[in-house]
Amino acid sequence: MKFINTNLDFKCGRWRNRRILILCGSLVTIVLLWTNFYSSIGSSTSDNSWGVNLKLAAGQREWQDSRGMRVVVGHYIGPSVDNATKEMMNKNYFAPEQNAGHDGRPVEIAPKELYLMRRLFPLHRFNLLASDRIPLNRTLPDVRRPACKTKVYVDEESLPEVSVIIVFHNEAWSTLLRTVWSVVLRSPHSLLSEIILVDDASDRDFLKEELDKAVLELPVPVHIIRLKTRIGLVGARLAGARVAVAPVLLFLDAHCEAAPGFLVPLLAHLRVSPRSAVCPIIDIISDETLAYIKSFELHWGAFNWNLHFRWYTLGNSELQKRKKDMTAPFPSPAMAGGLFAIMKEYFFEVGAYDEKMKIWGGENLELSFRLWQCGGKVEIVPCSHIGHIFRKSSPYSFPGGMREILSTNLARMALVWMDSWVDFFFKFNPEVGLQARGQNITDRLILREKLNCKNFEWYLKNVWPQHFFPQDGRFFGRIKHSESEKCMKKPVSKGVLGQPMGSATLGICLKDEDLNGMFVMTEEGIIMTDESICLDAPQKNEFEGEKKGAVKVMGCSGYPRQKWSYNEKTYQLQHASTGQCLDISTSSDTSSIVLRTCSTEKSQHWILDSVAWK
Repeated sequence: MKFINTNLDFKCGRWRNRRILILCGSLVTIVLLWTNFYSSIGSSTSDNSWGVNLKLAAGQREWQDSRGMRVVVGHYIGPSVDNATKEMMNKNYFAPEQNAGHDGRPVEIAPKELYLMRRLFPLHRFNLLASDRIPLNRTLPDVRRPACKTKVYVDEESLPEVSVIIVFHNEAWSTLLRTVWSVVLRSPHSLLSEIILVDDASDRDFLKEELDKAVLELPVPVHIIRLKTRIGLVGARLAGARVAVAPVLLFLDAHCEAAPGFLVPLLAHLRVSPRSAVCPIIDIISDETLAYIKSFELHWGAFNWNLHFRWYTLGNSELQKRKKDMTAPFPSPAMAGGLFAIMKEYFFEVGAYDEKMKIWGGENLELSFRLWQCGGKVEIVPCSHIGHIFRKSSPYSFPGGMREILSTNLARMALVWMDSWVDFFFKFNPEVGLQARGQNITDRLILREKLNCKNFEWYLKNVWPQHFFPQDGRFFGRIKHSESEKCMKKPVSKGVLGQPMGSATLGICLKDEDLNGMFVMTEEGIIMTDESICLDAPQKNEFEGEKKGAVKVMGCSGYPRQKWSYNEKTYQLQHASTGQCLDISTSSDTSSIVLRTCSTEKSQHWILDSVAWK
């Protein structure tokens, strides 16, 4: 098979013994084939090398962040590796140890190796030394719900085959190949048509001929596309998608591990919902210990006022729907973008990616908006789990400047899909607004008209009605205490999902241009602000004295305890479920906000100070 492209070098790995693997039902035959290349990948245990499900390892909860989970942030920001020598960057440190990281457990580094560990960490912004100790075929716990493990899908032979597309740029050997091996080992080979590795102009020596030889040992076709110049995630994914032969495209980042049973639920749902992008539950692989940590399932993807991707807890209404079947796929306003499957024909029909978006950033929201507004869906399939290394900063360079590229991508997305809300975004993000000048979006506007897409107001109303964005009929602005002339502010400490949470307090009133001081009040009486956090107070049976009457800012839940009413005549904010009014504390800390019996005291006077948002 040949693909002619002057900018691509195309190489294929051998499809070794695929006919035998498909036709032979004997586990003995498979194990014998396994021994032909087992030595090349190191050794974990072979218990689930071919998809045998394992229980969650004892003690795994100890590996979770004390706050519950980490957030997949929209922008990774960090410097490149300036002090790394060429020798360091081109050396392959892979030295697997038997049972290291077995069952997704953390890897412990001996004290004598801590210096080397710290020195290597900046190369990829994760613990490379730990990663390189883990065999490529390490076992993982089966973290799916029990009902998922027994769920019966349609006959696998009727499911569409998949082409897995993995883009990498100077990726670590161990994480890249462990991503590939996890897909191979935990996929029915009759459904895995090919794996396409797109090398976005890597300059590490071990990712050249050494990688070419390594993929020859895999029992499924692995094709390597090498880009001669770096074009970024969007262009590299498109390069892989265009040559893919299977009807389904599965895009993965290069530092993932597919968990047991991950593939069939995705393909089964695409079979019944072909105009969707389907996403797995994204579990966490620790950047420090490489431990595999089960993620919180009851969340969906959305974004904050700065259009940074965030995970938010499902609201009460969605949770009630989920009670009927916790294994059923559910809609998500947006996708993280790194891991999703989609029908190839539909992907290109709906416009693929905006090719004028550079390197990385914003493409996930752009595709999410386009899918929803143009008749498709973004859905999360809770019976599919894939782990992903989440780094606190990025090791990659951004040719042309990180800020300029990210701002340009977000500007293009907003100009095409957000209608009136583009004014809100640019007003409070003037740096992005500057990048909007001179953007040629004609082709994307033509696409929007051709697909007969709905507007952004429809998206907010129908796809994400729980949103915290300003709109007509909602108050947007500062909530000012008339007596102290201070304004309500949201806490900066991080909560369970990375959202600011804590006691509601007063502070200096911020200027119109500062979003940190802004709140929204909906027609239903929900007082909310950026990051999907709401003004929350105790229920009546919890209310006892000033301490227990403290008002908090917490994740929006949709429960009655977060509903309020505003009396324009008395300037009071009254809590719906208790009938108490918003007041300030009489303790030494006068900035705390509490609930008290409604009275004529001026301490209960609040002004909703509107700010224009468009």
